[in-house]
Amino acid sequence: VMIQKFSGGPVGLKTLAAALSEMTETIEDVYEPYLIQLGFIARTARGRVVTQGGYEHIGVSYPRGDDRQGELL
Repeated sequence: VMIQKFSGGPVGLKTLAAALSEMTETIEDVYEPYLIQLGFIARTARGRVVTQGGYEHIGVSYPRGDDRQGELL
């Protein structure tokens, strides 16, 4: 959803929850820690973003020249 609907982000928690028809608590407590641990998403001040690893895992090319923050390491 983050790649297809929101171009990889940044996307806010409430917006993401609405798009997935999930409660914000479920995303924060269940999905998000797992995806962050795997290196597929990152939390930024502007919202959640898909990392290069997340794009590679899905099989979508990572957008070059992207000005998003969150790829610090």
